[in-house]
Amino acid sequence: MVAGALRRVDPVGARAAEQETNWRSGYLTHFRRLVEAGVDDPSAARQIARDGLATLHQQLRVRPTDQPAAAPEPPLAEAFAGGWPVTEPLTTQVVTGPRAVEPELSVPYRGERLRGAGLQRQLDDWVERGIIEPSCAEAVRAVAANPDWLDLSDLTVAVLGAGAEMGPVHALLRWGGRIAAVDLPRPEIWSRLLPLAGRYAGELRIPVRGDGELTRRAGANLIHDAPAVAQWLGEQPGRLVLGNYAYADGGTHVRVAAAADAVAVQLREQRPETALAFLATPTDVYAVPDEVVAHSAAAYAHRAVWSRPVRWLSAGRLLRRNYPPGADPGIFDCLVPQQGPNYALAKRVQRWRATEARSNGATVSLTVAPMTRTRSVVKNRALAAAYAGVHAFGVEVFDPATSNTLMAALLVHDLRNPAPPKRHPWQEEAAAAAHGGVWRVSYAPRSALGLAAVVGLTGARS
Repeated sequence: MVAGALRRVDPVGARAAEQETNWRSGYLTHFRRLVEAGVDDPSAARQIARDGLATLHQQLRVRPTDQPAAAPEPPLAEAFAGGWPVTEPLTTQVVTGPRAVEPELSVPYRGERLRGAGLQRQLDDWVERGIIEPSCAEAVRAVAANPDWLDLSDLTVAVLGAGAEMGPVHALLRWGGRIAAVDLPRPEIWSRLLPLAGRYAGELRIPVRGDGELTRRAGANLIHDAPAVAQWLGEQPGRLVLGNYAYADGGTHVRVAAAADAVAVQLREQRPETALAFLATPTDVYAVPDEVVAHSAAAYAHRAVWSRPVRWLSAGRLLRRNYPPGADPGIFDCLVPQQGPNYALAKRVQRWRATEARSNGATVSLTVAPMTRTRSVVKNRALAAAYAGVHAFGVEVFDPATSNTLMAALLVHDLRNPAPPKRHPWQEEAAAAAHGGVWRVSYAPRSALGLAAVVGLTGARS
């Protein structure tokens, strides 16, 4: 799929990806090349996105569940284009709560709820320390100054992965939003979501099948039920916003991403006004503005005295510069080998769809989220240790409640105040980033994460 994305823009890069003999560790170079190959030419970046999506939809195959294993397996593009039959449609159960709509933006942070002047001071602090980009602070300030934007009663926000820690469900329900919630048919997921909906002012619309207790008949498996999910979402009231927050381990994440993308294509064809929403991971490759490069260079110069011996002893492997001096744009590379190529591809598919949809006039919200202590991260011991120690390098790791509320506010901003198209897709991706500081730190992330893990492990033992 990487080769297919690169073939027309960078044939040499496509061949290198095809001939890679150790993909599990060698993928880092090729995913970086997907950004570098389009950084100087907006049309090339858009071509990479279109070709990457086309290859994904051609390479992945569909096996209908009611056919034998030996039956033909059409490509995803053909299967969905032909209209998958929906033998067992989903119906809707609505859950609402008694509380009044929260009248203003507030962000939970370290045991407090920041609002008004307190929120403004925290935004100033984050910008000063390089934790979020100034454009991110401006967007949050705009939402705080226009509390009527939080009224999303004219929209239905479809949340794929409604139970995800980084999803916007909690915040949108507080603000009185209408949510079409899609997640796996597992009672433990709905046992968390249903009481949440019962406490707040919003409306939770749930896909259900059959009879009995609601927690046992709610939900749909996006991989196996994509046609039914697309049909159900297409029937929801109001202007539709399709947000993909779903996560899975390993290769299943790619399948989930592909199914979500197929649903997005179907809905955009049926309802062209549909907006798309994604959270971009901070552990990826991005082109960043020269201002970010200059900030990082100043931080590097400040730390040069004590970092120079470490670089010398490690033969240059540790504490390398984050960017070459004067790069415009710089290439930020925070791909983490422990997360693997499946995670990288699943998240890159979302960025490709955002680029493609924007080029066709769609409203798109794609924002880089901060490093966050989610369950999917901290269950990996190496990543958990690195996250625990990365503060030593000027990075702030957020709690899920802070991240998901902050990102929900940015979603509201993008829906109520959509930005005009920028000259280059990388500039659209870099706008309003809340990266937690990793873009502006002194050192290339992979050259410092090992030391951060040591700091984290030492702190944990203490």
